[in-house]
Amino acid sequence: MVKIQQFIQKNMFKVSHELPINMLDKSFEINDYEYCLPHLLDQNETYRKHFEDAKESGSYIIMDNSLHELGKAYDTERLLHWINHLEPNEFIVPDVWQDKTATLVNAKRWQSIKLPEGVTKVAVVQAQSYVEAYECYNILKMQGYKKIAFSYGADWYSEEFPHPNPLVGKMMGRIMMISKMYKSGLISKSDRVHLLGCALPQEFGYYADFPFIESIDTSNPIIHGLQGIKYNSLGLLNKESIKIDQIDKEINTDILYDINHNLIQFKQFVQDGNTKQK
Repeated sequence: MVKIQQFIQKNMFKVSHELPINMLDKSFEINDYEYCLPHLLDQNETYRKHFEDAKESGSYIIMDNSLHELGKAYDTERLLHWINHLEPNEFIVPDVWQDKTATLVNAKRWQSIKLPEGVTKVAVVQAQSYVEAYECYNILKMQGYKKIAFSYGADWYSEEFPHPNPLVGKMMGRIMMISKMYKSGLISKSDRVHLLGCALPQEFGYYADFPFIESIDTSNPIIHGLQGIKYNSLGLLNKESIKIDQIDKEINTDILYDINHNLIQFKQFVQDGNTKQK
């Protein structure tokens, strides 16, 4: 039986890979923390039980709002139900895809909503240009958010780094956006940043001088391994568009080998970036 590669050395930023439900038992082996998609708590008993067990065991949990999976944030009433039930360490408050104004309205409203003690509210930057992203980050800080996230796939990222391959453009566009904000002083070393997903996995080898990045989540190495796609030493140039909650595939030894290969290479990207920080 193939054993999934474990992260032996703890990363300077914490990594979580979302897994299909029939692989959740591997999560404690490979992840630095548990990343929860709340709509699945309502849809699947196995998924719910996994996160109840994670909470019981003292695992660190970040709860998403399921925007990426559903196209809009999950129902507010159900979000509050699961926040109060699981008491995650962090909760990513509802945002609206590429809509700065609506995202800021939501963020302000959620700042007034009382959550269990110890739950950190994380806001997400949404925008349609660098100027909007700058403004959004700045306002979220003024609203009192102590941790802020950046999504991976904004269309305008490619404007920051035009490239024939739009995935390379989006990857480099996010890197350049964050770098510009850091160099401008908007992002400080003491800020706390989460990166939501990735366009291409090799992105995480570029964050050498960004000590404020605290955590990332991505299902990328898992999804590609499930599809029989193995990373090379430089990463990927294409991306499977399927979402992790849409996968119900029997796991065999060959698939586990491919996933294991991708996890090892992903860890190398992360460690390459972290090594440069030291």
